[in-house]
Amino acid sequence: MKMIKFIITAVLAIVLGTNTFTQIHDHNNMASSKTDTIKVSGNCDMCKTRIEKAAKIEGVSKAEWNHKTKLLTLQYNPLKVKSDDIQKKIAAAGHDTEKFKADDKVYNSLPGCCKYDRNK
Repeated sequence: MKMIKFIITAVLAIVLGTNTFTQIHDHNNMASSKTDTIKVSGNCDMCKTRIEKAAKIEGVSKAEWNHKTKLLTLQYNPLKVKSDDIQKKIAAAGHDTEKFKADDKVYNSLPGCCKYDRNK
């Protein structure tokens, strides 16, 4: 009888301990993830590929650009990377963001279909 009580107690301790650890672990992941939406200039699917590739630096878990709305949705860890760093990488790839403008030389090297009105 003592052995059965011991086994039941051990199983309960393991189950409750695992459940508590999982809740703490999930909470920590939420705290280290931030979602932002940034306006990024571009026109086509080639722009989408280039923008998303440039945005996916260390610390970024999701980068999705919508060519109709010109909005890039980012999910990233603000402890590892800052929004400005991501926007600088996108500008370095030839696409203007809310805060950073692409270098003229890089912009001019984009394919014709990727050139957007830079005066907007």
